[in-house]
Amino acid sequence: MSLHPGMPARADVVAAARGWIGTPYRHQAACKGAGCDCLGLVRGVWREVCGREPVEVPAYTMDWSEPQGEERLWQAAALYLRERHGAAVPGDVILFRMRTGSVAKHLGIVAEVGAGGRFIHAYSGRGVVESPLSGPWARRVVARFTFPERSQGDM
Repeated sequence: MSLHPGMPARADVVAAARGWIGTPYRHQAACKGAGCDCLGLVRGVWREVCGREPVEVPAYTMDWSEPQGEERLWQAAALYLRERHGAAVPGDVILFRMRTGSVAKHLGIVAEVGAGGRFIHAYSGRGVVESPLSGPWARRVVARFTFPERSQGDM
């Protein structure tokens, strides 16, 4: 049960994300069992816990906006998700910067916190997996978000 009326329950977010485990990696895709990338995983979980997606996602390259140095994924996440501060909790959407000085361009969903912290993400060459949120991964997290309230039309 969600602590906030209208917001998806964190356990529902984690369960939905775990339902995507084993989906192959496919750039720009968002189809459970058939293929997705990290954004496609978040989009698919959105559809399961929030309803219809708020916008159609335009085509994007694998390097995102690295040549321009623009934080397009971060900006889009801040526009459609709710930014969170403080300690991570299960169900959070986490945004990673894969290399120092590069744009943030990888997303995951926190599954467990604490010493055994884990997250679910779509990773090139591996598909959707649940990975330990180990030190090297945790150091790359630059922002955390939560899914928004469901709109009345999607309930």
